[in-house]
Amino acid sequence: MQYFYKLRDELQRISVLRAFVEFTLNNYLKKVHFKTPSEEEMFFDDEGNPPGRFDIINIIWLPNETMKQTEVGYFNQDARDTQFFINESAIQWSQFFPQVPVSVCSESCLPGYMKVQKEGKAKCCYSCIPCPDGEITNISDMGSCLPCPEDQWSNVKRDKCIPKSIDFLSYEEPLGLVIALLTAVFVAVTSIVLLIFIKHKDTPVVKANNLNLSYTLLLSLMISFLCPFLFIGQSTKISCLFRQVVFVNTFAVSVSCVLAKTTLVIFAFKATKPSSTFSIRFGKTVSSSVVFICSSGEVMICVVWLIFSPPYPYYNTQVEVGKIIVECNEGSTIAFYLVLGYMGFLSLLSFFVAFMARKLPDTFNEAQHITFSMLVFCSVWISFIPAYLSTKGKYMVAMEIFAILASGAGLLCCIFFPKCFIILIKPELNIKASLGNKRKGRKIQM
Repeated sequence: MQYFYKLRDELQRISVLRAFVEFTLNNYLKKVHFKTPSEEEMFFDDEGNPPGRFDIINIIWLPNETMKQTEVGYFNQDARDTQFFINESAIQWSQFFPQVPVSVCSESCLPGYMKVQKEGKAKCCYSCIPCPDGEITNISDMGSCLPCPEDQWSNVKRDKCIPKSIDFLSYEEPLGLVIALLTAVFVAVTSIVLLIFIKHKDTPVVKANNLNLSYTLLLSLMISFLCPFLFIGQSTKISCLFRQVVFVNTFAVSVSCVLAKTTLVIFAFKATKPSSTFSIRFGKTVSSSVVFICSSGEVMICVVWLIFSPPYPYYNTQVEVGKIIVECNEGSTIAFYLVLGYMGFLSLLSFFVAFMARKLPDTFNEAQHITFSMLVFCSVWISFIPAYLSTKGKYMVAMEIFAILASGAGLLCCIFFPKCFIILIKPELNIKASLGNKRKGRKIQM
């Protein structure tokens, strides 16, 4: 029994000593920090554990069936830092592994692709998805693509952003070349008609159509046919300022001349009535006033437009993929449609006046020709609006140019070609007897 009590006391002393040692170690070893003779730092963390260090060993089986171990790197990890080093040139691979094995189940994603995690797979399993248009990746294994700046676009490989190409209606492309040729043809035809009228200005047909109005109309048509040259080519500040202004004002003068011609037909008819107090001279004065007043309205709208919200060059990057469309921003959309609306008002007014006067006595059916010309003119511009709104970029410009050429050609052909036909092909009709319409010794000359 005495032996048992001694053993119990000894165990108690051992327990106390063990507790003392554990307490001492837990409080003393946490502060240990020293260097070994090989200059390796040694310390313990808060739990009393030494820093994690692992040597990376390359195991090689030699032909004599012995094993060789070569240290090719190390891995250190502690609370302050993590270090990893491996000397790839020191590694000797087995003949069964001629290259470095990969630790993932997917190939590396090259530049131009992004990594997308495979659903239901490990984190190391992913797919390589090409970057969408306008985005790139310039290094391997990127998790997302980077968008290019607004003035740049991705190349074919999607690994580099390149400047967007600048696009506009140019003379070098087929569409611009066709428009330029059509414009030149219409200008030449208008010039020939003007020369015919100048050369035959003393003949009855030319005199009957009021020389001043005819010359003004032909000159305004010639300028309107030249307007497409302001639309073709890269837009500049000057071309944007003048392209719409010149176009709408020349057409306003043209339509005003047509309206004045129609007014002159009505005045000429009233002047031939026995009880009429009108005179041909008064009718010519009214026709000149019509041209001035009607065209002045368009000029005033354009002046306000240019002062408060003028058009300007605009680089549109949203119309076509990978391109910058150089176009003219109209400044005030309201002003743009207002000038078109005013021109449309003059056209409809001329059409209705000519339609009302179409059955008045007129040897060469001037009112009927004007009615048909304004019908063509209005039809072109009514169909132009939805077509203009449904197109973008340079095709919108081309649509407006075709509307200008088509409406101008309608006026030229319907009003002047019948008279040129009589002058050149049927000169026997170009005599005073054909125009004879005397009432009380007065001749009608419009």
